[in-house]
Amino acid sequence: MAAILAVISVIVIIYYIFSEGIKPFLPNNQFIKEYVDKLKNDPQGQEALLNLSRYFDLETYRYHFWNFITGTTWHPSQNVFGVGFMIISSILSTIGALLFGVPVAILTAVFISEVAPKKLASIVRPAVELLAAIPSVLYGVFGAAVIVPMISRFKLNILGSSSASGTSLLAVVIVLSIMILPTVITICETAIRAVPKDYKEGSLALGASKIQTIFKVVLPAARSGILAAVVLGIGRAIGETMAVILVAGNPEQGIPTSLLDPVRLLTTNIALEQGYAAELHAQMLFSTAIVLFFFIMLVNMTLLIIKRKLGDR
Repeated sequence: MAAILAVISVIVIIYYIFSEGIKPFLPNNQFIKEYVDKLKNDPQGQEALLNLSRYFDLETYRYHFWNFITGTTWHPSQNVFGVGFMIISSILSTIGALLFGVPVAILTAVFISEVAPKKLASIVRPAVELLAAIPSVLYGVFGAAVIVPMISRFKLNILGSSSASGTSLLAVVIVLSIMILPTVITICETAIRAVPKDYKEGSLALGASKIQTIFKVVLPAARSGILAAVVLGIGRAIGETMAVILVAGNPEQGIPTSLLDPVRLLTTNIALEQGYAAELHAQMLFSTAIVLFFFIMLVNMTLLIIKRKLGDR
């Protein structure tokens, strides 16, 4: 019964998001028509109408989908909506979190399961589990209070930057790296512990050291579970919102060209504006949710294919 309710809930949510999100790209959108007609009747609105022709189809009253997913500007007050820079920011922050967080998580899992004495492991393991229980907004508060000022001082004192803002892609990456640790560590440890003892004993009997056995026998044997941990870690990084809002800067335009640039992600864009959005603006936020949905599905499918291929070896 619970499974049926869960499936129905998912279907209803997806249907609602898609039914609202595709409306701006269908002909004769009510809000676009009203806005365009208003500008046409305004003698001073001709210039604005000319600029909007890059985004709207003025004949069929719909938004150009290509301009939406490749746009580098999000200005709801001007009815200009582009999520291209948010897609790139989301990809960069996710990759950065994986590059920083996954190696640390795997090494920590190896330490807990294979290297640390039992007493020390019994202390470290609950500490890792405690990280998973901390609300995500507290990670954001920590990032805003500690990481962002550190980056700000680095920019001012080391790089001589004129900007004192530490909200940046780097701050997002660091916070997300910390946040994915509990998930990845726990699942990696379980995968490592599931490797048959015969593998280790065989390797040691052949003269391999303990470190060689861990990195050349145990970790390859546990790769399927480790990849599953990475998949879940990516899901956590992509879906995180509240913590990211506090450290990202959330600009309304611009593709980040360095780690020190502020960013706006797809998730934070929805959370920041859904509370007060209306008409076309609200529909565009649902369109952003559709892009986020396909983005997550694409990443997870890619990783599952990689996991399946590696698992078959």
